Amino acid sequence: MPMIPINDLKRGSRALREELEKAIGRVLDSGWYCLGPEVEAFEQEFAEYCGARGCVTVNSGTDALELALRALDVGRDDPVLTAANAGGYATAAILALGAKPVFADVDSRSLTLDPAALSDNLKPGIRAIIVTHLYGRLAAVEELADIARQRSVPLIEDCAQAHGARRHGKHCGCFGDIGCFSFYPTKNLGALGDSGALVVNDPALKRKLIQLRQYGWSSKYVSDSIGGRNSRMDEIQAAVLRTKLPYLERQNARRTAIAQKYCAAFSSYNNLEIPLATGQDNVFHLFVLRHGHRDLLRVELGQKGIGTDIHYPVPDYNQLNFTDRYSGKYSLPITEMACRQVFSIPCFPEMDDCEVDRVIEAISQVAELTY
Repeated sequence: MPMIPINDLKRGSRALREELEKAIGRVLDSGWYCLGPEVEAFEQEFAEYCGARGCVTVNSGTDALELALRALDVGRDDPVLTAANAGGYATAAILALGAKPVFADVDSRSLTLDPAALSDNLKPGIRAIIVTHLYGRLAAVEELADIARQRSVPLIEDCAQAHGARRHGKHCGCFGDIGCFSFYPTKNLGALGDSGALVVNDPALKRKLIQLRQYGWSSKYVSDSIGGRNSRMDEIQAAVLRTKLPYLERQNARRTAIAQKYCAAFSSYNNLEIPLATGQDNVFHLFVLRHGHRDLLRVELGQKGIGTDIHYPVPDYNQLNFTDRYSGKYSLPITEMACRQVFSIPCFPEMDDCEVDRVIEAISQVAELTY
């Protein structure tokens, strides 16, 4: 039987092919290819979707994080607190400014930034906090935001994996000072290349971000905002995202239905830890399991035609390009346990029910194996 992949972007593009071709054709006919009417319209539509006062598009999710820090006046040698189990994107943005990552441990169930760890590690002088809504699940963001406000430290939400996740009607990206999104093709709302955005409720921050994404310009060729760069969304990506945005809720609902079926099927396995299957605060960008013999289990699943991946295998502070700075400085037990145990199985909207059943059957055959 054919391998069931961890994701299949061709299926999503095939389903919307006619609409996508029209959107791209509209851009070609306009003769305007960067920061034009499609970008402006998408910024308005995405801000409305998120319930934010403003949206500023950029070239990628990582750029969004970096420009968020710059907009909050974080600079060289400033400490920024974040988690170390989320792929290194926040850490890369922090280091791009010459700032210093400070890592805190994560909650043992959600694997997102632990409020108690944040409180313990939020020392005087820390200039910002980045919380990642990992795998599509909202972190304990209300509690984190309360701690941040009490200490007068701005909170940036990394929403790259959580488009559409919300709690009590409030969307991710609107709990802190700035929400950062990636539209990398694999995301719940994905473009046909790199692109990203920031959502804000502070008009002054929005104005600053608009300057920062284009050389710091206050007007054409007049640069008066320090840290400005070229990070523009192109018109084709904006048109593609405008086409896909109306389908996001339906696709998230399909992800959730698959995840709920998995959770029901896997709940009795003692050796397998399943995600928290909550309501609208988890849009299941990834369905991530944990197992003490993760690597052996992945081999068994691969032999049965089930694609898997690891999100993510190495804590940021143990990555080879960081070890000269952090070697021996950190030992975060939950973070390190998660990196040893997590693995992702297929969970994307275009999966059919037969594929979902095949994944369940394969897991049932290997979950309780002893090694």
